[in-house]
Amino acid sequence: MDTTKRSQRLRLFDAVRGFSVISMVLFHLSYDLYFLWGLQLHYFEPPFRDIWRASISWSFLFIAGLMCNFSHNNLRRALKYGLVALLIYVVTTIAAVDTAISYGIIFCMAASTLIAWCLERLQRSRRAHLLLGILLFSLFLLTLHLQEGFWGILGIEVRIPAALFSTPWLSWLGFPGPHFASGDYYPILPYTLLFLGAAHIGAFIRGHGGFPQWCKKCGCRPLEFIGRHALAVYIFHQPLLLLCCQLLIA
Repeated sequence: MDTTKRSQRLRLFDAVRGFSVISMVLFHLSYDLYFLWGLQLHYFEPPFRDIWRASISWSFLFIAGLMCNFSHNNLRRALKYGLVALLIYVVTTIAAVDTAISYGIIFCMAASTLIAWCLERLQRSRRAHLLLGILLFSLFLLTLHLQEGFWGILGIEVRIPAALFSTPWLSWLGFPGPHFASGDYYPILPYTLLFLGAAHIGAFIRGHGGFPQWCKKCGCRPLEFIGRHALAVYIFHQPLLLLCCQLLIA
């Protein structure tokens, strides 16, 4: 049975997710050394730091969107992510090692998966999935700078009403309030657009015969293993990193 399940998995995406998990651990290690222990890491400066962060989070959201088409119960997945997001907020608030995590990437995964579950009930043609996927990816790029007060791309900017940022009740959506702070911030806008765009592209591919066989055959067993346990690594890696840094540096 295990061999059959493994043969049905898209090993390539497990491996890519596993690579992103390792990249995430190294990023957070660099973050801890740079911001919490004050070490001079010249490579950990903008713009490379921002590009590195985006390469990790965008990969997680894109693959999760693609794979939500294969989930037996997206509602259960959404609730699981939501519970983990709540626990992360509580723990990071109590620990107070750094800024508490409000509306982080696990929250985004929960909200995005819940929206995807709601949209499952709507019937669409294969062409509609493709068009919606392209539209959502385009909207994602257009709204990347939403938290900076404008949307647009390639020098075209449209200012967003300042009133949207004057209330504390819209931070979850993508309009952080005047006193909002988070150690990891991935609100619904723009990031759910990336997730849902990938979900529609995945549905389009499934409707055209599914992913090619090389997606099932191409992989790397150690990376696949890490990729299949990405959530567990996400939960436990930061406390372990902080403990290791405390023992080796302090």
